[in-house]
Amino acid sequence: MVAAYLQERTCRWTTRRGSRNGTSRIAGGPEFSSTRRRCLALLASVISALKPSSSSTGFTTPAAPFGRFCLLFLLEGGLMKRDLHTLDSCNFRVMILAEIWIVDFTAVADIKDPLVAEAAKRLILSEGELKDQLLEFRKDPNIAGWLEDAAYFAAIDDTLNTFSWYDWPDPLKNRHLAALEEIYQSKKEFIDIFIAQQFLFQRQWQKVHDYARMKGINIMGDMPIYVGYHSADVWANKKQFLLVSSPFINTEKSLSMLQTSLFIELTIQWVQQNGSGFPLLVSGVPPDAFSETGQLWNRSKSCNGRAMEGQVGPGKSLFDAIFRAVGDINIIAEDLGVITEDVVQLRRSIGAPGMAVLQFGFGSDAENPHLPHNHEQNQVVYTGTHDNDTIRGWWDILPQEEKSNVVKYLGNIVEEDISWELIQAALSSVAKTAIIPMQDVLGLGSSARMNIPATQYGNWSWRVPISKPFDSLTSEAKRLREMLVMYGRF
Repeated sequence: MVAAYLQERTCRWTTRRGSRNGTSRIAGGPEFSSTRRRCLALLASVISALKPSSSSTGFTTPAAPFGRFCLLFLLEGGLMKRDLHTLDSCNFRVMILAEIWIVDFTAVADIKDPLVAEAAKRLILSEGELKDQLLEFRKDPNIAGWLEDAAYFAAIDDTLNTFSWYDWPDPLKNRHLAALEEIYQSKKEFIDIFIAQQFLFQRQWQKVHDYARMKGINIMGDMPIYVGYHSADVWANKKQFLLVSSPFINTEKSLSMLQTSLFIELTIQWVQQNGSGFPLLVSGVPPDAFSETGQLWNRSKSCNGRAMEGQVGPGKSLFDAIFRAVGDINIIAEDLGVITEDVVQLRRSIGAPGMAVLQFGFGSDAENPHLPHNHEQNQVVYTGTHDNDTIRGWWDILPQEEKSNVVKYLGNIVEEDISWELIQAALSSVAKTAIIPMQDVLGLGSSARMNIPATQYGNWSWRVPISKPFDSLTSEAKRLREMLVMYGRF
């Protein structure tokens, strides 16, 4: 059914895609090449288009529905056409950035952020259909509530620049109306520009989604279970969270925990706001991690505040709320790690496929659920996820015993071609869906790894540089297509 996973940082579009009429690459738009459509088939999985709060990861974001403004295509809508010389003056710096495999987010932001802000400012001062759409967007009852909160949060954060909202003065921390009015008066331009940027992001992401759908490509996005403590979500809805006086721990995922009943209520609000396509408009969602819908993790008041304790999560009622709010949605359950029987039953009760990761399959016995002969039809098989090393990197440090298991299982393999050996194993699985990271298609090593869990820096930055356009991958495309045809996936 589904063949390949474009595990590339979507910010790559910002630094390497240019319009076909030769204008500056800083304006690069979200285009799908014909080669990508022909050979990488029916599913594109993106990591996160959310605005990150730190460490370049969209899994901790200032607000759950925030878009990442550096992805905006500046020439769309005519907002920057009068200043192409400004874009061209950045072209040399952009070309240098676009030639490397790792995104320099700080450098991209230094170039792009002022231009995006200028485009938003011009939209605010303009007249016409696009301006009317902005005004309607701002008044939309499914958007206005969280959008205003997010804008105020960003304005205060920009003014005070503290570690978290917990350190703000009490009137702002507790959202006193007089304090918020003062912020509005002093930061009105900032708030208006912020909202216009979010509108432009939503509008363009909608176009990307519509274009992909027209080409028969479904977009799958990763959805974190937890929100960040330093976020508009928590600041504006403190009563819906269990908060402690010292909320911070050194982990990517667990800065706070939603109360079970209010978690469901907030989820209904979230999916209602996002069901219309704003801003993470996707055809499928793999919750990260699925088991936490059965058990949520909370900070313990003991052990110097570092311990975590489990509490019963919302379970199936969470998904019932989602389905009621937005109808049927494709969900992939990230059922990795220690999975209890109740989690298995929860996944089956909502009809969601689980996951199998080939890299996890060769360290134990024949009962290992990640080995292909144990795969299920209603399952998604990965060579590796964004939390794994690339196949090449994994193989290079794999213990000899596990290497021997791989050779025994797969037969006569060519070690230099180990990435394609595992790709073939994934595509030959009975699992309906096979997802292949782009790094494995290219046969890259550990330097192309997307993420090392429990580390804070140096992650989520890999991308395909402009010197490696998709249209040039003819041999990889041919090989992939042959496998797709062989295993009935094309």
